[in-house]
Formats: sequence, structure tokens, C-alpha cells
Amino acid sequence: MSMPPELPRRIGDIARAAGAAILDIYHSDFAVQTKDDQSPLTAADMAAQQVIVAALSQLEPRLPILSEEGKALPWSERQGWTRYWLVDPLDGTREFVKRNGEFTVNIALIDERRSVLGVVLAPVTGELYVAAQGQGAWLQRQVGTEWQRLQTRALDAPARVAGSRSHGGAQGSLLDRLVGTDYQMMPLGSSLKFCLIARGHADVYLRQGLTSEWDTAAAQCVLDEAGGAVLDLSGRPFRYNRGESLLNPEFIAVGDCTIDWAGRLQAAQG
Repeated sequence: MSMPPELPRRIGDIARAAGAAILDIYHSDFAVQTKDDQSPLTAADMAAQQVIVAALSQLEPRLPILSEEGKALPWSERQGWTRYWLVDPLDGTREFVKRNGEFTVNIALIDERRSVLGVVLAPVTGELYVAAQGQGAWLQRQVGTEWQRLQTRALDAPARVAGSRSHGGAQGSLLDRLVGTDYQMMPLGSSLKFCLIARGHADVYLRQGLTSEWDTAAAQCVLDEAGGAVLDLSGRPFRYNRGESLLNPEFIAVGDCTIDWAGRLQAAQG
């Protein structure tokens, strides 16, 4: 039976422990707070944060951890980092609050601004995605089941487009110019949209709106290692720890890298 290498599986175990903490709260009557940016926060976010930070600190005590629910760290401290963990303990809190199951645990390892290891867990379904640079992307559907190697597909016609469940956007005209007007939309929450492309079940995900670095890093590694890519709208690969702001530029995630997406983006926006 083929299996991913040891470190991604160990990080996968940490994600599963965080997922168990999340589900304890998911199946209870939980309160919802509002953060300064008006995004929701629950006890599940903080429970997962505690599990992940404790486990990563024990695994690699010298590596910094940057997390959505952790203390905000200034650029003066982060700019010297070459290798660190980038974590979203509960990506898709809005979906968690709606109880639709479309939320994830995201853990990434960043090295020289690149996402070189990524783990994405969907706690409700139990699906665990793991990837490491040069070592492939893998899916385990449930604890103890066999690992499946992931591979993106050739761009289909009509294209299947993964889209945000809770964040709409006026992106239709750009999508029309990139993949044609007859594409099929597939709304989905959290970083599962990237995973859908990595599995070969969708072709593109265009995001014209705010996201943060911890929203994309883990799933980018999964998609990269499955044969896809995450590009800014100039066609350049995504990088991390770029500066003071932790907000991402607008981007497109794609499965078929034989397509000249940079050229299509330039033509579509030119």
C-alpha cells in the first residue's frame, strides 16, 4: 500500500486531534463571538489552536508558529523567518456556525516563502489531505483507511469552477474570459475548494476578495503536489511572509498546468 512520508502523516495526526476537539464543540450548543474584523469566533477555534500549537511546539520547538488565532506578530519579528508553521485552526468558521460541515483544519510549513508541507482536514467527513514538496499529495478518507494519491485533471469543457460558499464576488466576467461562459459553479466552504481541484473533481477556483495567508498555504501545497498551482492574477506563483500585511493578493487556483494561465490572465485583464 502506498503511503505519504512520515512528517506529513505526523502533522495529519495533529490535525485529527484538533478536529476531534472541534467536533466536541460542533455537536454542542456553542456561542459565537465577533472579532475586530467582524469575522466569527467560537470556542472550537480556540480549542483547535491549543491542540495544534502544543503539538507543533513539542515536535519542532525552535520553529515559530503563525496562526490566525494566535498573537499578532509584527513584520519586524517575522521578516527574519525562513522556516515556520502557518496555521488556521478552523478555516471556515462561518460554515461551522451554519453546521454544514464545510470547514477545515489547515497546517502548513513555510520554507523560504514557499509552502513545502500542507495538511488539510475536514473534521466532519474525516477526509485528510497531506502533501510535501516533491513527495506528492495524498487523501485518507477515514482514520485507518488506505491512502489515495491525488492528481489533477486536464481542463474540462465545460469547466467546473469551485466557488466560495459564504463570500460572493463579481468575478463572472473574468471567469467567462478565462474558461468560457458555460462553466459549472460548485459552491463550497473553506480550503476544500483547492482540495476539490487536487482530486480532479473541479478545474479552477478564482478568488477576487480578501483572504489571509493561513487560508491558502496548506491547501496550496496539496494542490501543487497534485499537479496544480495557485497563482496571483499576474500569473505568478503564491509566496508567503511577503511583508507587513498577511492578506493575500487576489488569485486563481488551477488544476491543469499545461494551460498558459499567465497568458490567459493577461489577455483577460488587458
